[in-house]
Amino acid sequence: MTVTPEFQGTHLWDRLCWAKEHLEPHQSDYRVVYEDSIDECAKILVPDPNWMACALQGGILPPVEVYWELAKDEAQPDFKKHTRGYLLHQTEPVGPMTEEQAIEYLIMKDCPQSVWKSWDEGNRPKMVICKKSQLPGTREWRNAWRISDDLDLAA
Repeated sequence: MTVTPEFQGTHLWDRLCWAKEHLEPHQSDYRVVYEDSIDECAKILVPDPNWMACALQGGILPPVEVYWELAKDEAQPDFKKHTRGYLLHQTEPVGPMTEEQAIEYLIMKDCPQSVWKSWDEGNRPKMVICKKSQLPGTREWRNAWRISDDLDLAA
């Protein structure tokens, strides 16, 4: 197993480059299907194999809260450019995650908070974590995909 160097204070881009060179990519079978607008098709979040390797290894990625802080900055009406990018590089990296924890991190990082904070509120779920085999085999009719109304959420 590869030992992760002490990366706190190292630019995130440099950490990711190190990981690309030293870690074996991990192709996850998990997919996140979510709907953030009733007028749009479902979106499919597929974890990048190199990112997943970083999450499983630990010591590379910043805490997900860093991305939330940067998103708050971007939401300001007078936002022009980030002034707190140092949070990505100076904050202590998170430790190793299981594949399931990495998927949760990715959801909180890349899905709108309005989806993952209230995924099961309302008449039907806004988000589902599934296996690749549970999705249609081809991308035909991709722009019409929706989360099924008759999902068995107890399974």
